[in-house]
Amino acid sequence: MSPTFYSILHVISILLLTGWTFYAFAAAPETRKGVMIITGVLSLLALVAGFGLQAKLQVGWPGWLIVKIVCWLGLSALAGFGYRRRQAAGTLTVIASLLVIVAVTMVYTRAF
Repeated sequence: MSPTFYSILHVISILLLTGWTFYAFAAAPETRKGVMIITGVLSLLALVAGFGLQAKLQVGWPGWLIVKIVCWLGLSALAGFGYRRRQAAGTLTVIASLLVIVAVTMVYTRAF
């Protein structure tokens, strides 16, 4: 598959993962199972597409990629925290926003 396909798949899955994570912060507890399934599938899709893109572009393991993986792990975990810590939804929203901002900044600046 082409790098463009992996790139589009990666970006769409990350956008949807971010949206569903924010939804988890405000959703009713009865929706937990469905939201966790969706965020898990989107997280796996983002991982596969990201590593497919890395393999196609042959970028190796630069520092910015490691930072992006850490941001992905954090964002993937936040939906579960949103259901367990309902009173901390505001803080979790800020953390999720910062993780997304850092990940996007790493891609466009390739700082490391």
